[in-house]
Amino acid sequence: MPTPKNGLPYLLAVDLHAADAPNLFTQSLRKTGFAVLKNHPIDPKAIAALYAEWAQFFSHPQKRDYLYNKETQEGFFPPDIAEKAKGYSIKDLKEFYHYFPWGRFPDFMSNKTNVLRDELSALAAELLKWVESSLPDNIAEKLSMPLSEMILNSPRTLLRILHYPPLSGKEEEGAIRAAAHEDIDLITLLPVATATGLQILDLDGQWHDVPCEPGMIIVNAGDMLQECTGGYFRSTTHRVLNPEGEAAKISRYSMPLFLQPRLEVRLSERYTAEEYWLERIKEQGIA
Repeated sequence: MPTPKNGLPYLLAVDLHAADAPNLFTQSLRKTGFAVLKNHPIDPKAIAALYAEWAQFFSHPQKRDYLYNKETQEGFFPPDIAEKAKGYSIKDLKEFYHYFPWGRFPDFMSNKTNVLRDELSALAAELLKWVESSLPDNIAEKLSMPLSEMILNSPRTLLRILHYPPLSGKEEEGAIRAAAHEDIDLITLLPVATATGLQILDLDGQWHDVPCEPGMIIVNAGDMLQECTGGYFRSTTHRVLNPEGEAAKISRYSMPLFLQPRLEVRLSERYTAEEYWLERIKEQGIA
């Protein structure tokens, strides 16, 4: 994989129909923590339609009828409950909904959310097999079980629907849409958001814009993957910047799928998935 002058390996758009897709995908994930997918099986029109449906939800007064459950972490998280990135004291400028098939769901919404979650989950499971196959023997043999078995029938895989409201100009000083953070899970799949703003941090401490073209899916490695592979795959820091000018008057929506193991799965000698998850959500201020 070529490397530009700034030292960041290119985030190649990996064609899932290409013969070398597994190799290109795992190379990108290993070197940058991210990969970009194209020609995937999920209909971009369906993604756009679902964004429109959730835009209506976030503007609907009934959204507060679905306030989050602190123990199960499902439901609607309003801006005053929104998480803080680890190490930050200021909450992100966002609101979001945690969707699990077993959890509460707005009765005025269609089944499109569950359909997308199932499609993304199936794609994520295949990608995780590629990751598993790329591991050196000395890393793979330390896993408590194959990565693909960690997620088997997991009730914790989460679809988060995010709304970043327009900026009023009265935001707390230093507050941004999503402060620099790493994801908790094994891998995250993110159908391209409705607006730009996502950036990743390279190993030299430089920020880089992530592509935001219709039809793309962004994939990144999470902290649990880093933990169970002993750092072979590293969780990459990313953030969502505040827009400026006219763009600041427009909402931004995104729908990441967080691929999480079953809670009892042992990630390493230090943590089970449940222990790791509880530690992190407490740090974020949403537990």
